Amino acid sequence: MSKHEDEKMDKRVIAKAVHKHEEGMHPGKPKTKLAKGGKTNLQMKQLGRNLAKVANQKVSSFTYKKSGRGR
Repeated sequence: MSKHEDEKMDKRVIAKAVHKHEEGMHPGKPKTKLAKGGKTNLQMKQLGRNLAKVANQKVSSFTYKKSGRGR
């Protein structure tokens, strides 16, 4: 099994465990959509590169507002 396949399987297992917890502990609430990747350009513009890394790891700790500027 390649590293890529192993990571893909890990993500599925984690998502399944999180959703199972949510169904049991938080019935009737929508399932959490898990983050797809790393820091975004918007986060880096708003927070700076290093804080964007932290914000990506701890989503609830930092918030940023989307600005009307950009593309």
